[in-house]
Amino acid sequence: MVAGLTRRLGSTSARTITVVVFCVLLAFPFYWMLITTFKQTSDLYNLENNPFVFNLRPTLTHLGYLFGQTDFVRWALNTLVVGVLVTVITLLLAVPAAYALTRLTGRWGPRVGIGIFLTYLVPPTLLFIPLSRIVANLGLQNTIWSLVVTYPSFTVPFSIWLLMGFFKTIPRELEDAAMVDGLSRFGAFLKLVVPISVSGLLTVVIFTFTLVTQEFVYALTFISGDRNQVVQVGVPIFLVRGDVYY
Repeated sequence: MVAGLTRRLGSTSARTITVVVFCVLLAFPFYWMLITTFKQTSDLYNLENNPFVFNLRPTLTHLGYLFGQTDFVRWALNTLVVGVLVTVITLLLAVPAAYALTRLTGRWGPRVGIGIFLTYLVPPTLLFIPLSRIVANLGLQNTIWSLVVTYPSFTVPFSIWLLMGFFKTIPRELEDAAMVDGLSRFGAFLKLVVPISVSGLLTVVIFTFTLVTQEFVYALTFISGDRNQVVQVGVPIFLVRGDVYY
């Protein structure tokens, strides 16, 4: 009995220590960002100070500069607008395409799905030149609409491939039963398949928005003005000046 209690205590302690270590490692970057946000400049640059605590009183100077003297808020709004629009466009194109490819009989459905996914693997460094010509012909240079037009070129293939995996888990018999009850194919898709696949749709929304906020090459190529920039380009281009990091 004592040996069993010792083993349980040891197992519980090991799990607790593991969880604590991982929580500390994952939370540390956020703690570092938080504490450096409110530190004074002299506190940040003094190598003799402890970097993990406030050696001088906290300040709001940096936040005042960021939100009052830069276009960071405008960049954040531009990023939000582009992310929302691209996500909506991606869902409108990827959901029906993934469903059609999943229900396509024979071998063509998976093959076409793989072919579409392969287009996602093409690096942006090969595509931004022809896409810049398209953006110029459409008259969308130096506007956020250039990103709304070009970003679906890599979000849609990825989302189609992702949704095909979710739709494959839904048995065809459920749709057949719904159509026997009087629903059309589109009605069964809209009222049965889509509600069941909510988790997959949310996954696509998260991944799409993440891909949009991480993309750098297209945003740097198609937008040159500071007012129309997005966060991922505006911060390193306009807030990093020589050896001074705001």
